[in-house]
Amino acid sequence: MVSGIAHGLDFRPSRVAEIEIAVTEIGTNLVKHAREGTIVVRTVRGMTEVAVEVLAMDRGPGIDDLRSALRDGASSTGTLGVGLGAVLRLSDSCDIHSQPGAGTEVAVRFHARRGPIPEMADRTVAGLTRPIAGEEVCGDAYAVRRNGQRALVMMCDGSGHGPLAARASAEAVRLFHAAPDQAPETVVRMLHDGLRGTRGGAVAVADLDFAAGRARFAGLGNIAGSVLSEGRKQGMVSAPGVAGYQARTIRAFDYPLPPDAVVVLHSDGLTERWSGERRERLLTESPLIIAAALLREAATRPDDAGILIAKGRP
Repeated sequence: MVSGIAHGLDFRPSRVAEIEIAVTEIGTNLVKHAREGTIVVRTVRGMTEVAVEVLAMDRGPGIDDLRSALRDGASSTGTLGVGLGAVLRLSDSCDIHSQPGAGTEVAVRFHARRGPIPEMADRTVAGLTRPIAGEEVCGDAYAVRRNGQRALVMMCDGSGHGPLAARASAEAVRLFHAAPDQAPETVVRMLHDGLRGTRGGAVAVADLDFAAGRARFAGLGNIAGSVLSEGRKQGMVSAPGVAGYQARTIRAFDYPLPPDAVVVLHSDGLTERWSGERRERLLTESPLIIAAALLREAATRPDDAGILIAKGRP
């Protein structure tokens, strides 16, 4: 599958072969060592460039000595031990997090031409979605807009699941990108009006200004928002309702945003029982790795699941 995606994006045959080697190493070790391993392949598009992103997640046993596992040809009794050095060498970026007894996450990106792509250099915001079992499309979606050092982020959980829920969340993404640069509560009201005629859903918008140390959050429905900092988890408040159908007064609330903070938005496909405690090492990882770890841990409900992670610094 990954080679077909890369070929379709006009990657050179030699680059496709390198991607195949790296992904085969990842997949082989999932089969040999992992419990409940999953591989996600997706395209990442900039204004003029495109990349292939591969994410592997499992539920253990984890890698005891990650540094040794990253040496070319090294073997490990833990997950994804063999060939990680080759994956690191062949990719343009590679992030790995492993917790013995819990699981491993590997996020790898391949550019068509080796080397950095400035327009894809942002490593402070990332998200993941996963459809409910049996569906090919996900009713959860997220979007990000940049304005200097600020990030305006949105999460939508289309009502129900399947194509109609996916259509509602796709419309929310379109409306979000088309909206003027406005306050989160104004954007949520616009989404509420614009989703009439669709399934509707839960929506939340956050304006994250890490330089000013402030997060402004507005939500309608059950999108969960949290700020994690210094081992604490500060929940953010949404109004009850369904965007496109029912909304009371939509208000925004301001929250402190320390420089080391991690902001999490997620749909109700993830339980809220996860905690911000004892996660210091995970929270230093890339947003995509954090999203994958929390999705693995908390996406236990039979529903679509979506999560977005934002940090002030990589």
